[in-house]
Amino acid sequence: MNHKEVGRYWNQNADNWTKLARAGYDFYRDCLNTPAFLDMLPDVQGLVGLDIGCGDGDNTRQLASRGAKISAIDISERFIHHARETEQDKPLGIDYQIASAVELPFEDCTFDFATAFMSMMDIPENDKAIAEAARVLKPGGFLQFSITHPCTDTPHRKNLRDANGKSYSLELGGYFNPPQGRVDHWLFGSLPDEVKANIEPFATPRFYRTLSGWLNTVVAVGLTIERIEEPTANDEAVARYANIQDTQIMPYFLHVRGRKPA
Repeated sequence: MNHKEVGRYWNQNADNWTKLARAGYDFYRDCLNTPAFLDMLPDVQGLVGLDIGCGDGDNTRQLASRGAKISAIDISERFIHHARETEQDKPLGIDYQIASAVELPFEDCTFDFATAFMSMMDIPENDKAIAEAARVLKPGGFLQFSITHPCTDTPHRKNLRDANGKSYSLELGGYFNPPQGRVDHWLFGSLPDEVKANIEPFATPRFYRTLSGWLNTVVAVGLTIERIEEPTANDEAVARYANIQDTQIMPYFLHVRGRKPA
């Protein structure tokens, strides 16, 4: 399975994904992952940036709101359609394009920074995607991306809960030599049963890489790793959204920033 085949899956997911995420059902994104990513992000005021795998543009708009001039790409035509509709209604100067992260339609050394919010792990040729991101960075520019944590997003994963439904451990397996391209069918865990009953599950192809594989790929394309984070929900967030309590037990996400030598 290559990036174009994967793109067709995400195009089929895009309408329901956008509808449900904008309705507030993606708790892990809204209550933990995106805020932690933005807390880690350097000041981008006045910089020219690229958002890779932008989806419906929610995170992209948060970048633009910080004063950056943003271009954004996604391989899914439907995601770009939704992103452009929002941009038309509430302009932030974002240029959305349909394109693959593996074949970025930009010249070398175009951007001051690039971001990829939870998209790199969905690309089978993720080493090429990271190399492309590095290619379009100006000297001194940075790439910051978030992925599902490779140590806990394994082919076998079981969330172990106590009698009160509170997570206390994860059962994991298949970290080395995992199957690639397996298609999982799922929906946001926060969805009420009546919503789940009337909506088609997402179909997402899965691609795995070890922690060392990810970090060595960043180094191999010439970027210097300058910061890594593993976000976890604080007690206040868990009190508001009990679903994300399991992120206090084991890391679900990995954030990495690498910088191109000046």
